[in-house]
Amino acid sequence: MLYLRGLRQRRRRGEATGAGRILAYLLGVATIYGVTQTHYDYLAQYMFFTHRAQHLVLHHAGPLLIALAAPLPVLADGLPTRIRPFPGWSLAARLLRPVYRTLQHPLIAPLLFVGLIYFWLIPEIHFDAMLSADLYQVMNWSMALDGLLFWWLILDRRSPQQGGLGYGKRVAILLAVIPPQILLGAYITFSRDVIFDVYEVCGRAWPLDPLTDQLLGGLLTWIPASMMSAIGVLIILSFLFRDARKEDAADVSHATR
Repeated sequence: MLYLRGLRQRRRRGEATGAGRILAYLLGVATIYGVTQTHYDYLAQYMFFTHRAQHLVLHHAGPLLIALAAPLPVLADGLPTRIRPFPGWSLAARLLRPVYRTLQHPLIAPLLFVGLIYFWLIPEIHFDAMLSADLYQVMNWSMALDGLLFWWLILDRRSPQQGGLGYGKRVAILLAVIPPQILLGAYITFSRDVIFDVYEVCGRAWPLDPLTDQLLGGLLTWIPASMMSAIGVLIILSFLFRDARKEDAADVSHATR
């Protein structure tokens, strides 16, 4: 609702928001909602492969779409007028800025991104998270929040000249997070033993062989997650070409004066 209100406010001022960005934001929010607030969340608690698909959305696909939409200006316009001048906003921003900068550091961001995947798939921790309602929510929303932080850094629409991270560094980060995910996914896929026995305790939503369930979950950890990095690289290349076109247009304009 906040986003839609912001769109209306901008439209009244004659400021357009691209249809692609609107669609990306709505799809990103819808996918996260779909895997956490519908019957799918129940299935994700009783099948390993549906759980991995849920985290693929929470950590990769949903945040990527939201970050690609760059929705902050629209969301800010959607805030009620009486809330915008609230003095606590500036204080909160000053307090959180050092934390945010630390989490967005080019070395810390990929370590945290991959580290959370590994952490929640430690068998003992995974067992506890799937049996505790509170810890389960912490697991899911930590993945979603970290995904937003990571993809916000990678898909920042600001060019390096405007304060955004260099495009080469963004590509390097995306390439760096691929091998750990491949290794983890391959380990789960080819394991001949049941690693995550919590689904044996709780029972599965469908009568699927445990090793087959684990194999499918491993593949989801391995292949689609790596493909998301490839998609990210393509988007960054589009940013690079965009900046090059702007520079060429500026050079032509300067030359014709």
